Amino acid sequence: MRVIADLHIHGRYSRATSSQMNLLEIARYSKIKGLNLIGTGDFTQPDWLKEIKQTLAPDADTGLFRLAGNPYSQTRFMLTTEVCTIFDYKEDLKKIHHVILSPNFEAVEQLNERLARFGDLASDGRPILNMTAPQLVEEVMAVSDWNMVFPAHAWTPWFSLFGAFSGFDSIDDCYQDMTKHIHALETGLSSDPAMNWRLSKLDRFTLLSNSDCHSFWPWRIGREANVFELKQFTYNQIIDAIKTNDSTRLKFTIETDPAYGKYHWTGHRNCKVSYSPSEAIKFANICPVCRRRLTKGVEQRVEELADRPADFKRDGVPVFMHLLPLSEIISAVLGVNSPSTQTVWSKYYALVGKFGDEYTVLMDASRDALASVVDLSLAETIVKVREGALKVTPGYDGVYGQLALDASSLSHIKAKPAMKHAQQMSMSDFW
Repeated sequence: MRVIADLHIHGRYSRATSSQMNLLEIARYSKIKGLNLIGTGDFTQPDWLKEIKQTLAPDADTGLFRLAGNPYSQTRFMLTTEVCTIFDYKEDLKKIHHVILSPNFEAVEQLNERLARFGDLASDGRPILNMTAPQLVEEVMAVSDWNMVFPAHAWTPWFSLFGAFSGFDSIDDCYQDMTKHIHALETGLSSDPAMNWRLSKLDRFTLLSNSDCHSFWPWRIGREANVFELKQFTYNQIIDAIKTNDSTRLKFTIETDPAYGKYHWTGHRNCKVSYSPSEAIKFANICPVCRRRLTKGVEQRVEELADRPADFKRDGVPVFMHLLPLSEIISAVLGVNSPSTQTVWSKYYALVGKFGDEYTVLMDASRDALASVVDLSLAETIVKVREGALKVTPGYDGVYGQLALDASSLSHIKAKPAMKHAQQMSMSDFW
């Protein structure tokens, strides 16, 4: 069975998260995207955990969770959270984010009781804990061997394992004697597996990709995900596939082009300047406009730590596919600034209504099939993104990258009258 999983999201009690990010909306938009497994996010937050318990019920067949009282929903949930540990290491302050996966409510409650000694769990969906990374892992694994913890968005400049401003140069330095319990890392939007393969010291870790979604819109949920092929769709099978980096079960990850990530290149948002690693080094990482320090991008940070060439490829490990959210592709072709316009969503729901979900549109539908629903230029752009034939202008210092289209791709897109019924679908039609 194919399982497409996004294991790192946030609920409505997290800072800067949509108030509509409740479990019903998460399940609804997961179906639109094509996810059949999604993390709950934020089980450390007491109010959110209460909602999780009220809204979800254990699924006996999978060891996961489903919407209570809704036998038609195919979405399964895994209990997940993200926490931030803040601690001193060799006279430097380290701020590291971690993702935690847990098998059941009993394990979650025991873990929350332990973590509450290190910080206020009610303050945010992603609590700040005054403890070291090794301490966190020790507490997590003391509760259950089926718990899992791994570094979140491992390369972003702030709050990450390899972050340029408060991170480490190796996983072993961060987790020390508890590294034996670290089996994976999350690559984040601004890096992909190929970039991580350049570090031989990461060969023993599974590379995961998740959305870190704060918004209920489907262009955020599942923008990165993990694709499993399992004989049994269970919590234990998923955890074991991650632990063993088994490419027969963890088949591939869905990645945005790393240039799309908002910290890929080095730059300074306020001055609207961005640079490749070699260019940034020429400026000594100082902004030539304001003379302040540039925000070092992920590509430059990888270059600093890499011991392999940029074209290095690994064999026998899960592969990856570069995609961009469908709504972002549509808005780029239409030349509109935001995906949240009615024009974009009329075309989005026409495609999803025809093919069933966004991943099918992005990964499987042929050009001719797509062109039976929308204008040929949009159909061709979707296929070009799938094939890696289009470039993305790199993001930097908190600014997302942009899909770069030539003039021939920007022709006017006309609605297809035959799909009028799909364009008028409401959210409830996608259960």
